Amino acid sequence: MIKLRPPCEVVTKCVLPTVRSIVAKKLVKEHGLSQVAIAEKLGTTQAAISQYIYSKRGNKMADYFDSLPTFHTFVNEVVEEIKNGNDSSIDIIPMFCELCKSLEKEKIYELSK
Repeated sequence: MIKLRPPCEVVTKCVLPTVRSIVAKKLVKEHGLSQVAIAEKLGTTQAAISQYIYSKRGNKMADYFDSLPTFHTFVNEVVEEIKNGNDSSIDIIPMFCELCKSLEKEKIYELSK
């Protein structure tokens, strides 16, 4: 049977929520940003940020991503961009595409079946 699950679908369901969760936690713990400020910067709601921070959302594959150095590098770069005020999609999306390319090499798309 052929499954039509393009990598972008996997990213939307698994990678993006994990990124948001980890970035939100870092911005609160390390930089003291409020949930409202983080929500504005990540383009989501304060309620979603609360769920990310309290691990009710975005943890499906967190343990797996935690073992990947490229993932940590990406998250730290995103946090720095946001902290420095460079939080536009124009700045972040190309970085995200590079992460996706590196995750493809890690066979992430096979793990999310």
